[in-house]
Amino acid sequence: MKVENTQVQMRKGILEFCILEIIARGEVYASDMLEELTQARMIVVEGTLYPLLTRLKNAGLLDYTWKESTSGPPRKYYTLTEAGTDFLHQLRLTWEEVEASIRIIRTKPSATGSAELPDLL
Repeated sequence: MKVENTQVQMRKGILEFCILEIIARGEVYASDMLEELTQARMIVVEGTLYPLLTRLKNAGLLDYTWKESTSGPPRKYYTLTEAGTDFLHQLRLTWEEVEASIRIIRTKPSATGSAELPDLL
């Protein structure tokens, strides 16, 4: 079993949450989202972002507007809908619960007294 596979799956599991967090700050162009997600090491291929944006749009969580660009064709800028804002709020609560749960599990002393892994978080 390769650790890289699990790492990829962990990132995929929270990618929608990260996309919604980025869009919640204000209207954003997909390329800017992609750049931020890439810098944060959450996404590495452009082909992953666009299907997710389409799915979130079809679910009524996102909306977009076309804006003229000074450097080429019009650009699509995404914003959260009211449903998207509510959905993100629920994801934030869930994230806090998961974070607290992991903290509890990771900080529980070893019952066997065996060597523990170094704390990386």
